[in-house]
Amino acid sequence: MRGTTLPGALDEAAATGPDIAVSFPSSAERLTLTALAARTTALARALVAEGVAPGERIGVFSRNNADFMTAVIAVGRAGAAACPLPLPTSAGDLAGYAARIAAVTSAAGVGRVLVGAGADGLTRRLAPVLPALRFDGIAGLVRSARDGVALPDVSPSDLAIVQFTSGSTAVPKGVVLTHRNVVHGTAAIADGIGLGVGDHGATWLPLYHDMGLFGALSAILTAVPMTIWSPSTFIKDPASWLRSFAEIGATVAPSPNFGYDALLAAVDPAEVAGLDLRRWRVALNGAEPVSPVTVQRFGAHFAPAGFAPEAMFPVYGMAEATLAVTFPPLGRPPVTTWVDRDRLARDGVAVPAPAGDAGARGLVGVGRPVRGMRLRIVDGRRRAVPDGTVGEIEIAGDAVTAGYLTAGGPPTALEADPAGERWLPTGDLGFLAAGELHVSGRRKEMIIVRGVNYYPEDAEALVRDAPGVYRRRCVAVADTDDSGAGAESLTVIAETTLDDAADRIRLAADLRVAVGSALGLAEVSVRLVAPDALPRTSSGKFRRAEARDLARQ
Repeated sequence: MRGTTLPGALDEAAATGPDIAVSFPSSAERLTLTALAARTTALARALVAEGVAPGERIGVFSRNNADFMTAVIAVGRAGAAACPLPLPTSAGDLAGYAARIAAVTSAAGVGRVLVGAGADGLTRRLAPVLPALRFDGIAGLVRSARDGVALPDVSPSDLAIVQFTSGSTAVPKGVVLTHRNVVHGTAAIADGIGLGVGDHGATWLPLYHDMGLFGALSAILTAVPMTIWSPSTFIKDPASWLRSFAEIGATVAPSPNFGYDALLAAVDPAEVAGLDLRRWRVALNGAEPVSPVTVQRFGAHFAPAGFAPEAMFPVYGMAEATLAVTFPPLGRPPVTTWVDRDRLARDGVAVPAPAGDAGARGLVGVGRPVRGMRLRIVDGRRRAVPDGTVGEIEIAGDAVTAGYLTAGGPPTALEADPAGERWLPTGDLGFLAAGELHVSGRRKEMIIVRGVNYYPEDAEALVRDAPGVYRRRCVAVADTDDSGAGAESLTVIAETTLDDAADRIRLAADLRVAVGSALGLAEVSVRLVAPDALPRTSSGKFRRAEARDLARQ
């Protein structure tokens, strides 16, 4: 991968593997790298002819199809910056969705949105309520392209992508990523998993999400075949997706932890032996907390299909790092570190505890920094802490953003620490053990009751597998009790299919006792909601701030 810009890296990949293809089964499309490079050039020329200026920010609104990938790269080739826009997660609440799009485009300074095949019906409904945006069809622009239009010179320092974070605890922020960030970030992913000849990448994740976009680009820019399904293909029938994945001989695929839970629930043990997963050598697991229970169950469940223990690949990353921050070593099965749950939450220290002990918490190791990435754990004064001590994770490196876009103002740059270095505070808490990162939670999500800290993940782990909880879906949040005194309590919100009032009362009581007795906490409440009621981000993570509001309804 020698190109120093996103379109330059594609051109280099196309020269290396001109017939390597990117396939989109959900839209029955297939483009060789040569064809993809030519299509991005045509669209870039059309954009320049339409008056797109260098540095302009352009929205990309498309399903997981060829139009999406074409638009993101073409916008960069035209000297502008692409801003992938999330598609709605449900058919309802058009007004709420339009408000979110308005907020994102305002923050990014987007006035023009490129619309891909299959998304034009939705934009026709959005256009009247978003009059500040101009929607242009990608296919029509490609057809209008003229060969004589000159393209601008693009520099590695130019802005390439504005990637909005999924916002599980706050309003999404626009992460500014230069061409240098994108090239270094995707190269670090390819290096970290040894991506190369003989590999075949695959994803069902939305391309507007960082794990979907940069995961796919890592394969494409390395001249590795890539297959991209629509998210609905997986969500509607995970078992069918897995069969298709196995049939094409894919070797690398990413997913949040909940995706592996979905496969466990969807594929009956009797069906496993009929699958051939021997070629699946890297199953990246990230974008949300990695569950040691899921890791163990998935490996055991799919072992008869040839899934190797070392194929499960727990990772840590974020949009601000152009995805990858830490990877474990290739060829090593996942490692879980067991620590005293109370000491971790209350004292911020990782004290070893027996595996599976009632008072222990298992944290899956997510490896060491990828190539070009630096990482440290700091206290509240941004001083480095020793191994085994919990602190905020900070990162720095060639793939790390220089700052954020905010509505109504200039980009927000990273602040220098007391030593004058520009480290990015991630908002995540964790510790190092033997140099390997273990992520313990989010700083803003910590629940404090009577001055004592509780990780929401601890409460969730205690009830996730309880009979009656729908598909392990639950969240724990801090809430204010009804006494009027403003005292905080821990509230568990769990989805359930139970209709009978007595059954629901019994389930709520069981969950309350399980959490209260294990954590030594009296201030525990439980709210049961219908399946799919818990709000999620575009990447599938639960929106905790909105879930807290749900608890108060």
